[in-house]
Amino acid sequence: MIVDSVKKGLLSGLNTTWSLGKVIFPVTLIVTVLQYTPVLPFIINLIAPLMNLIGLPGDAAIPLVLGNFLNLYAAIAGILTLDLTVKEVFIIAMMLSFSHNLLIESGLAMKTGVKLWVILTVRIGLALLSAVVINLVWQGGSEMAQGTAIGEAAEINGTGAILLHGVIQALSGIGQLAVIVIPLMVAVQIMKDLKWLEAFSKTLAPFMKVLGMKPNASMPFVTGLTLGLAYGAGVMIQAAKEDNVSKKDMTIAFIFLVACHAVVEDTLIFIPLGIPVLPLLLIRLLTAIVLTMAVAYIWNRTDRVQRKEAVYEQ
Repeated sequence: MIVDSVKKGLLSGLNTTWSLGKVIFPVTLIVTVLQYTPVLPFIINLIAPLMNLIGLPGDAAIPLVLGNFLNLYAAIAGILTLDLTVKEVFIIAMMLSFSHNLLIESGLAMKTGVKLWVILTVRIGLALLSAVVINLVWQGGSEMAQGTAIGEAAEINGTGAILLHGVIQALSGIGQLAVIVIPLMVAVQIMKDLKWLEAFSKTLAPFMKVLGMKPNASMPFVTGLTLGLAYGAGVMIQAAKEDNVSKKDMTIAFIFLVACHAVVEDTLIFIPLGIPVLPLLLIRLLTAIVLTMAVAYIWNRTDRVQRKEAVYEQ
């Protein structure tokens, strides 16, 4: 039975990697190439005047743009080139915790059927709201942030070299995804066949119910929470096919996950900068719980009202 489970898991992992790779490759290629054009500097200069509204200097637009268009590692590289206080870095970290890698992760979330406007509204809205609140509430953090300087990126000249670099970066991104997704899908398939997932879902049922989701959404939920949206999307796509996870539950799960995912990596990555990472984690977690419970409550209430109206009309 295990051999059959591994075969099914490998096939599922390859299909999922192919599906997600079709999003990752073009986005990564385009954004990587744009770094060597005037486009990204133009966007940064356009955003810079708005930074003061959220308590950041103009050049803080650099890590924000890099983080949203690329990932947290690119954003930290940008942070380390600037003179920023602990409070300013904390604001940037909080914003990017909600809205990093916006293009790819939003594209992957859409693969599960979640509407783009829902993803962007939640992620960008939480990023801006958190920045405003932290700027107004926190009076400390005036000391300079710590960090280890990193070397300059190698200069690449010529259209061919830039395109080749972009292709390599895109393929590397897909490769990194495959390394995680394929073994993960194999593990998920084995746990399904051994009925472990059924027991796991029952254990999580009370918490899932509080968040307004059914137990069969537990596996993609936990995957996204621990490993990130990209890997959570892969498991959720498979769960939607095999476990009949409803569109409603997928949307609610992703509302939670866009606010709080990859909690280990996305939190630990900011430790070298000297900011308080525990509040960073707790704010994300509490925000995700409250937001998800509120959305689920409103959604369920609306459904009940519509059902009653339908009964009255009959």
